[in-house]
Amino acid sequence: MMANILFIVSGATYWVLKDGTRYATGYWAEEFAVPYKKVTEAGHEVVVATPGGVVPNVDMMSLRPSMAGGEEGALELEAIIRSAEVMRRPLKLSDVRLEDYDAVYLPGGHGPMADLAFDADAGRLLTAQLASGKPLAIVCHAPSAILATRIHGESPFQGYRVTCFTDEEEEGVGLASRAPWLLETELKDKVGVDFSRGPAWEPYMVEDRNLITGQNPHSSAVLADRLLELLK
Repeated sequence: MMANILFIVSGATYWVLKDGTRYATGYWAEEFAVPYKKVTEAGHEVVVATPGGVVPNVDMMSLRPSMAGGEEGALELEAIIRSAEVMRRPLKLSDVRLEDYDAVYLPGGHGPMADLAFDADAGRLLTAQLASGKPLAIVCHAPSAILATRIHGESPFQGYRVTCFTDEEEEGVGLASRAPWLLETELKDKVGVDFSRGPAWEPYMVEDRNLITGQNPHSSAVLADRLLELLK
């Protein structure tokens, strides 16, 4: 059966670091392209939504061969992104009707740290999707959108088992000391999630009720496979 899957994607092009410098970013290629390819090849329909309906920007670093598993990997990611017509005409998050979708997926990159983390529409949609019981899959830095679900400091995600890009991994990319805040720390302190993780840079997925989270870019394939099982 064909399913409709909503991809909530960051519209950010930069992230302001602690010292005020702008760090060029966007969504991470692998985290969009791998799940997009898997679900569309399985016959499902993808719709993209961003804050304000802006066209998402790929983080150029994620297309470097060193980050994409070699020259061939980088070219394949680029080809998938180029073929993804839906990325060029996203909906506004404020216009999304959740009842139209069977599942929701959020790819990461540092972009969500700049916009989705503070986006009221993202917060509202995540809260409603969690309550619906339908699959909600979130990878890497995209769990930052969970921070936007807080109302008077309380989030419905409190106590859920969650993973995300770890503070150790942020250190590994050289941004931990420059970041205005760290995702793992914020999710534990501000939301009260039950955090778990695997080894740095290894695929790791956590499933709690209808919420599925992945730790890092390599976790997006595992998440997409699980989503496909749940949509059968």
